[in-house]
Amino acid sequence: MNEDKFDAIIVGGGLAGLSAAIVLARAGKGVIVIERGDYCGAKNMTGGRLYGHSLEKLIPGFAASAPIERVVTREKISLMTADSALDIGYTAPKLGAEPEHASYTVLRGTFDQWLADQAMEAGADIIPGFLVDRVLVEDGKVVGVDAGGEEMYADVVILADGVNSLLAQQLGMKKELEPHQVAVGAKEVIKLGEDVINQRFGLTGNEGMAWLSAGAPSDGSFGGGLLYTNKDTVSIGIVATLSDIGHSELSVPQMLDRFKEHPAIAPLIEGGTPIEYSGHLVPEEGYGMIPELVRDGVLVTGDAAGFCINLGFTVRGMDFAIESGRLAAEAVLHAHEVGDFSKETLSLYETLLQNSFIMRDMKQYKGFPTILTERAVFEDIPKIADDVCGKLFTVDGKPSDGVIMSTVNTIAQKTSARQLVDMITRILEAF
Repeated sequence: MNEDKFDAIIVGGGLAGLSAAIVLARAGKGVIVIERGDYCGAKNMTGGRLYGHSLEKLIPGFAASAPIERVVTREKISLMTADSALDIGYTAPKLGAEPEHASYTVLRGTFDQWLADQAMEAGADIIPGFLVDRVLVEDGKVVGVDAGGEEMYADVVILADGVNSLLAQQLGMKKELEPHQVAVGAKEVIKLGEDVINQRFGLTGNEGMAWLSAGAPSDGSFGGGLLYTNKDTVSIGIVATLSDIGHSELSVPQMLDRFKEHPAIAPLIEGGTPIEYSGHLVPEEGYGMIPELVRDGVLVTGDAAGFCINLGFTVRGMDFAIESGRLAAEAVLHAHEVGDFSKETLSLYETLLQNSFIMRDMKQYKGFPTILTERAVFEDIPKIADDVCGKLFTVDGKPSDGVIMSTVNTIAQKTSARQLVDMITRILEAF
């Protein structure tokens, strides 16, 4: 290999970039990953849950050596008002029994460093602490990058630089983000101790819980709360759609503080010590925000490509990032085989994506962003749930017209039949 030129330059040391690096390095290609943080994972504050199926393809049995926190065996969804919560729970140890079905809570600061080690063991070079200022273009083809005044050249550049990919925007492949396309999140990691977590959340061994909630956590704004159990800490946070932040007088950090004080949450984190606080942007629009993915000499992958879906009951992005990084690398390997790095050849990436679970799922759930901008989901439905459950579970010996009729009247007062039909129709259309 020419010392002045790489087979591939990857911008971004997150899951997508590192997955691409592993595939390319294993194939003997000269690949370099440029990460703006002091180490891979230093700038990554995403979520806390990894669906393991895509990484299993890349590193079979990875959970045996990776720094996973817990295996998710308990799911919980809550509709919350300021002082109540209607919980829907699902407990199933089988969720973690098969590797391709398992999901894990992770702390990205440590997990990404482990994945970076796998990339370096495969032969990739990783340069942390460098910001790529611009992409180098000659005769309409991307030929390298400029990082802090140092120009580096490659046959292909893979952009895996996060949801707000300024480099893709510089190339005109991606438009500047609109407020409705992204959410802003605040997350805190609270240390409690492994025994305390097991006792309070009803867990044993390495079992874990994933808990999402809507309503009061985001103060009626489009968004919600999250809580994931780690080994000896919990990750707790709030996500709110950027375009709807003005709906509440509370800032996102204030929403998080209030969420931690909710009667359903406070006893579980009592006595804990905050050890990390972070904020981040989350792609929210799903299929509708996927940008141009391929041009001569360049591909866009991971969050930069908008590969994320929020279904309300689960949020996915990490498995998309890993798979899209792997597929981008496969397209690059094909381009090296034929000695052509044009858009036409690299468009194999788009074909691979179309045949993968990424585009299948993105298309299948493309209607969900619309559903999750229904004010009723975050205001009316939690209030109705509170009213209904309050009547169902209150026994005081006083005269009543009947719980069932009272419940029907409550729903009728809160919403109209037309509204219910419209909402159900939109939910069905989303599938």
